[in-house]
Amino acid sequence: MTVSEQSAKEDKDELDALDALEKEASEFNKDAEIDRILKAFKLDAYAVLNLQPGIPDSQIKIQYRKLSLLIHPDKTSNPSAPAAFDRLKKAQTELQDPKQRTHLDECISDARMLLIRERKLTTDSPEVKDPDAEFLASWRKKTVEVLVDAEARRRKQLKAQLQEEGREQRKMDEEAAERKRRREHEVKWEESRDSRIGSWRDFQKGKVGDEKGEGKQKKKKLKVLG
Repeated sequence: MTVSEQSAKEDKDELDALDALEKEASEFNKDAEIDRILKAFKLDAYAVLNLQPGIPDSQIKIQYRKLSLLIHPDKTSNPSAPAAFDRLKKAQTELQDPKQRTHLDECISDARMLLIRERKLTTDSPEVKDPDAEFLASWRKKTVEVLVDAEARRRKQLKAQLQEEGREQRKMDEEAAERKRRREHEVKWEESRDSRIGSWRDFQKGKVGDEKGEGKQKKKKLKVLG
């Protein structure tokens, strides 16, 4: 092997080593991001997407595309990638829905005001105007509490609604069953009409026959007595 060939081989080996390190680093970043997404509080779509509240819609789309490409199940062998990808997609969908995003923003704002009141601060306090890492961490924690309470209320209301709908459905089913019973009774009553009329006629004939028989017996008795 000539010196130039040896040098070329060494350069190739070095490039292969760099590519392997880059690939390893890329996989590490993918695994780290998948882990972060799955550990993020799932009711907070901003946390799942690693975004701050109030960010423009365009930035939400950019962030979602960036993360979805990074952790896409087709681009990593991590078994948790599908779950993380689904959660990422759900978070983006929620932030695209005006109603759901407004609800989330209100919960985050409520958490901030609760934290301010608990610490006896005002919106003009330096800690609030220029929050440090500790205040932001406490705010996130309080946001989790507010979102959990809101979700509990939503589920309770949904349960009550379903129970009420169940009662209404049972009432409708009972009324429908009663109407069906009445219709069947009317049909049977109508079907037995000829039979009832025939029985009544037979009864009337028998009654008339009995009366005539009694009349003859009376006449016969009167003749004997005479």
